[in-house]
Amino acid sequence: FSRIIDRSVPATILYEDDECLVFRDVAPQAPVHFLVIPKRPIPRLSRVGPQDTQLLGHLMVVAARTAQAEGLSDGYRLVINDGKHGAQSVYHLHLHVLGGRQMTWPPG
Repeated sequence: FSRIIDRSVPATILYEDDECLVFRDVAPQAPVHFLVIPKRPIPRLSRVGPQDTQLLGHLMVVAARTAQAEGLSDGYRLVINDGKHGAQSVYHLHLHVLGGRQMTWPPG
């Protein structure tokens, strides 16, 4: 993700500010699927500390605002994978926002 942040890898960017970047997932699992990432690399959610409280809240607010901008007024799913058993594949904290269809439960 650092290469997307520094623009050495292309991405469809939906939003950016000083703290985070939002871009479409390259392998979408729903009609709308984008990622919200902090610009400061945090390897995984289980490694955050009290110093990350404001940033984590900001990521959630940006996810909600971007979901609204993407037309997800009927709802969406927010997913954070953590570690091997959580199916994390990129060790840079990221929030998946998926929508545009009915989600099922359990997720799998």
